[in-house]
Amino acid sequence: MIIIFIRTLIVYFSLLVFLRLLGKRQLGEMELSEFIVASMIADLASNPLQDIGIPLLNGLIPIVTLFCCELAISTLTMCSIRLRAFLFGKPSLLIDHGRILQKEMRRNRFTLDELLSELRALGVRDIATIEYAFLETNGKLSVLQYESETPPSAAALNVSVENCGFPRILISDGRLIRENLRKSGYEETWLMKQIRPYGGKISEIFLLTVDDAARVYCVRKEKKA
Repeated sequence: MIIIFIRTLIVYFSLLVFLRLLGKRQLGEMELSEFIVASMIADLASNPLQDIGIPLLNGLIPIVTLFCCELAISTLTMCSIRLRAFLFGKPSLLIDHGRILQKEMRRNRFTLDELLSELRALGVRDIATIEYAFLETNGKLSVLQYESETPPSAAALNVSVENCGFPRILISDGRLIRENLRKSGYEETWLMKQIRPYGGKISEIFLLTVDDAARVYCVRKEKKA
């Protein structure tokens, strides 16, 4: 029992390290080679866990090999456009100036129901308002509407807008994030003044953020019923 527990921990943390090395892009979007690696790893990782008679290295070595291959492919495709196109393909144009390209739809085996579902998810009601729609290599649909259909920007309206920056989280679920407090340029005495109307205790604050314009957003913890 203890052996199975220890082997499971070793495999789990090994996979955690290897996936972290692949980077955030691979975790969020899967290309063909990444899908193959993920499918094979799921099977390879389970073998040494189900049968303790199999040496742990027999399961870890193939996993390490697959990750090395994936890292090598990722590096090579960054350097070669042709190799990237060969392995991952190219984006397909499905809609051109409001016209659905049925030949491309059939070539990618992308049904009309799937297209309409993707458009609804993106908040697009009328296909005629779409200038271009691409099926990306990761299977996602990218839609570019006509300029007349997109909301006007502040620059287009000649409106001056204050840049407030990105709000930094100073308190998260009752815990003070000192690094963010330091980067924001404030001291703890300033923070205590901000939370005084909410009880004055950091442990009672659910969320507190501040942006570059010194705007504070604070939410107190709800009392447990």
